[in-house]
Order: sequence, then structure tokens, then C-alpha cells
Amino acid sequence: MVKLIGAVLILFSASMVGWQISRFYSQRPAHIRALLVALQMLETEIVYGLTPLHRAFVKVGQRVNQEVGKIFLLAAEMLGSEQAQSAEEALQKAVRRQWSQTAMRKQEKDVMASLGQVLGSTDREDQQKHLRLAVTHLRGLEEEARAEQGKYEKMYKSLGFLGGLLVVILMF
Repeated sequence: MVKLIGAVLILFSASMVGWQISRFYSQRPAHIRALLVALQMLETEIVYGLTPLHRAFVKVGQRVNQEVGKIFLLAAEMLGSEQAQSAEEALQKAVRRQWSQTAMRKQEKDVMASLGQVLGSTDREDQQKHLRLAVTHLRGLEEEARAEQGKYEKMYKSLGFLGGLLVVILMF
């Protein structure tokens, strides 16, 4: 009886590990999509709404996915409270603090870092060009993430279960 309960617990635990890893692969495209939407909204606020950058960050942060939105809200808070000297510094600090809460990788972080270098330090047209370039780059990364999701999500779910099953079989 104790062996049976142990076997069920091992099988359940291993399956949950597989599900957690696969969750990363399913969340990454959604977070990239949210970042894409956020950057498009930021472009609209800056170019067409003529909104100051810290207020644009707040508006964008409130309207997008919670994990991605926190990056923009934190950057706005840093700009408003003068914890950061520039928009680049505020965005870098916000990304550094919040990035681990997202399922995105270093490539997306690099896009945000390069975008931060021009936000608030160039004219509207140049910012618009850089925002559109970042959106284009993120679209490619989103396609790559979707391909990885299709490839690895089911594999990790199955691998978790089968790994647990292997341990259970070896126990008996």
C-alpha cells in the first residue's frame, strides 16, 4: 500500500514538472504578443497622441498583459519619481527587475534594451522608426516561439509522465 501511494506521488510529481516546463513554452508566444501590442500602443501614444513618455508608459502598462504591463508601469514609476535619469535607464531597470516574471528570453530582452536607447532621446519620427523595427523583430521571434511551442510543449508533458513512470517501474 505504501509503495502504491509512493508510486502515485512520484508519477504525479514528475507529470507536474513536465507540465510546468511545457507551460513556459506556451506562455512565451503570449508574452511576446503582449509586448508587441504594448509597443504598438506606445507608438500610438508617442507619435499620434503626443503623450509624454512616462504617461505613455502608464497607459500602456495598464492595458496589456499583467507580466508585460508591469515592466512599463515600473519604468513610468521610475521616471516619475526620478529614480532614473533617462527613459533608457528606467526601462533597463524595469526590465531587469521584471523580466524573470515573464516567459521571454534574452533575444526579446535585447530588443527592449536597444529600443530603450532611443526612447525619449530622439525625435518622434525616429522613435516611430525604432518602434516599428522592434515590432518587426518581435514578430519574427513570436513565429519562432510558436514553432518551439508546437515542437516542445507536448514533448515535455509526455516526458514528465514517462520519466515518472520509469522511476515507478524501477522502484518495483
